[in-house]
Parts: sequence; C-alpha cells; structure tokens
Amino acid sequence: MLVITRANEKLTAEAGDAVVEPEQLRRATLASSVGSALEYYDFYIYGLASALIFGPLFFSPLGPDGALIASFATYGVGFAARPFGGLIFGYIGDRFGRKMVLILTIALMGTASFAIGLLPTFEQAGMLGAVLLVTLRIIQGLGAGAEQAGATTLISEVAPRRRRGFFASLPFVGIQLGTLLGAGTFALIAMADKAVLQGWLWRVPFLASFILIAVAIFIRLKLKETPAFQELEKHKNVVKNPIGALWKHSKKNVLLGIGLRMGENGNSSIYSALLVSFMSMPAGVFAGNNSIGPVGLLIAAGFAAVMVVTFGALSDRFGRVPVYRYGALFQAIIAVPAFYLVTLGNVTLVWVVMAVGIAIGVQSMLGPQCPLLPELFGSQYRFTGVAMSREISAVLAGGLAPLLGALMLAATNHSWLVLAIYSLVLALISFVTTFFTPETAGRDLVSTEDAK
Repeated sequence: MLVITRANEKLTAEAGDAVVEPEQLRRATLASSVGSALEYYDFYIYGLASALIFGPLFFSPLGPDGALIASFATYGVGFAARPFGGLIFGYIGDRFGRKMVLILTIALMGTASFAIGLLPTFEQAGMLGAVLLVTLRIIQGLGAGAEQAGATTLISEVAPRRRRGFFASLPFVGIQLGTLLGAGTFALIAMADKAVLQGWLWRVPFLASFILIAVAIFIRLKLKETPAFQELEKHKNVVKNPIGALWKHSKKNVLLGIGLRMGENGNSSIYSALLVSFMSMPAGVFAGNNSIGPVGLLIAAGFAAVMVVTFGALSDRFGRVPVYRYGALFQAIIAVPAFYLVTLGNVTLVWVVMAVGIAIGVQSMLGPQCPLLPELFGSQYRFTGVAMSREISAVLAGGLAPLLGALMLAATNHSWLVLAIYSLVLALISFVTTFFTPETAGRDLVSTEDAK
C-alpha cells in the first residue's frame, strides 16, 4: 500500500488504452482493500465460530458431532448463496458500473454480519435462532458473492498493465488484514471463561464489523468508474444481458476459472476452518484448546500479507500460468506430510504447517489469480465472468470443504488422512487446469474479446 501512497508520487498508470490518475489508483486500491478486509474478517469469524461456538449455541440437541455438522452446514449455506449474489451483482456491475456494486455489496454483507451478533441462541429462543442464523448467512453470502469479484475487476481495470499482478494483489492484503482481525479477535476471546464466551463475548466480533462497514462505504463513495467501463459507455458497447453474453461466448473460461480456484479456495477453507475444528474436537490432539487454531491463523496471515503481493509481482515477471502451476503443485506435495505433522501434538509444528500451507501454498495461487481471472474475460461481461468463476468454485471447494470434511472425519473416526487427501485432490485439480489456461499477462482490458 505504501508504494502507491508516497507523497508527490507522479505515477501515471496505463489501463488498457486509457490513462488513470494516481489518485484514482490509490482510491481504488484502498477501497478494494477495505472491502476485502471486511469480507475476510466476516469469513474468518464465521468460520471460527462455526468450528468452535455455533454448534453448542444453536444446535446443542444434535450432540457434539451432529452440532458440528449442522454448524458447518450453515457455513456452507453462505457459500451456496454466493453464486446467486454473483449473478445479481455481476449483472449490475456489467450493466451499470463497478462502483455501484461495490457500495451495495459491502452494505449488505456488513449489515448481515452485524445482525448475527444480535441473534438469540437455542437456549433463548429454540430453533428460531438457528433459522435466523441461516437467513443472515444467506444474506451475507449474497453480498460476498460479488465483493471479491468487484474488487478484483475494479483494481485490474485501473492498474498499469505491466504491473497489474502486483497492483491487483495489493487489495488482497486486505484479506490478510481481515484474517488478522478475525483470527486475532477469536484468539483473544477464546482465552475467556467458557461461560462468558458462550454467554455474550462471542457476539463482540460480529458487532464490531460495523466499523469496517462505515469506513468502506465512505471510501467507496469517492471512487470513479473504471476506464474499461467508461470506454464501454462511450462507444455504447454495454450489453443489456451480460449473463447471456457470458454463457454464449465464455463458458470455457468460466470453467477454467472454477478449476483454478479449487486448489486455492478449497485449501484456504481446509486450513482456516476444518483443521481448526479437527484439532480442538473431543478426539483431536488438542482437545478442548480453542486458541491454538486462531493463533496459527494469526501467524499465517502475517506472512500471507507479504506473500500474496510477492506472488502477484512474480506473475508480472514470469507469467500468470507458471506461477499458478507451481503453486498448485507445491500445495499438492505438502498435503500428506503437513497434516501428519499436525497429529504429533507439537504446537509449533502446527503453526508452521498453517503458515506454510496458507502463506505459500494458498497465496502462490491467489497472487497470480488476482489479475488472471479478470484478464480471462472481455470487458462487456468481465464482472459477471469473474463472479461466476469465483463463486461457483466457492461453493464446490470453499463452502463444501468444512461440511464434507466434518462428515468424512465423523465416518473415519477422525482420521487425519481425510484432510490430507482432500487437500491433495483439490490442489491437483488446479494444477491440471493450468495446462488448459491461456497466458493472460499484459492483456488490454478495454478489449471486449476473451483471452484465447
């Protein structure tokens, strides 16, 4: 972030054929970063709450395993709603502009998160609390369904094409900031007395999201529209049905985007939610200790904030596809030894595994992914294309990973091999997909044509 906020900086950034002022680039990066921070703050506090708190609070009659599965099911419901949010807000973004969507999504997502902090538990209102939790999770998912797609599209269309990987990955430092805030908050409150934690303290992280909402909306109101969309309006090339145009002309690239995301998004969920639950469950190696996982995520997020930008910059130099391919291969190679090490009962080893898996394995794919997904699609339906690629994969990988993992753990007497094999398979899907993906570095994003 400091790179683009130096005093008297005279950067003139070319985005396609248009010239972008440094102030617009700074605002776009800041607006995208704050939104990413809120989404992943919500993502992590909900994921950690699902792993550690929501089961006994909202689903206690189902027993320990049943409550955990039900809790992760509500986690997955949010992901199931994301493609619908991607369709709705992707349409708006391609039809009426990127800026409007970024304001709408942050307000919807943040308000739902805030309201979760006000819910009655099973003890207070029976199943009503669970029903309301699911409803708010769906609303949260609708907003999140276009948030990252909007941020990625916005910054990619504004960034200088020769350094697009670097600039497009900068907002994803916000992901790590959100992770640090979410995991840090839970690491602190997990140290509290269990009665206090389940009584009222769990509500604080959700209620605190209001601060990020206010900051994000304030910044985004000052944004300008991107050069690519301005060109579409100028030449009257805005399509009336971007969803139809996407499925007519770009089904292949949507499928590529989904395949690329499986290893990154799926492993992110495995390390951040499923692994945390695996360690702390009654049969886990750290049974009853709810702080080790959040602290591990805190450490991993600190390294990941640096590494996502590093891998984004490397994709400017070596290409999107090679960096992505070797990142997916690395994640596949470490899967079995990493999850075996977790079972040895050494806290330091657990933190090393989480840091390596998230900061290197996941970020080596996320860094080049930031510019690659927008570069795959033509400007007329780019927002919708990125949203569909991200959110369908978010259901198949990120949303189902904790739920399917919890089911398989219960069916295999909590075997660590479940986690290892799941991580390996998802990484290999992305690895294979890279061999069908065109190199997109340096594309003109004003172009209405897809990458070939």
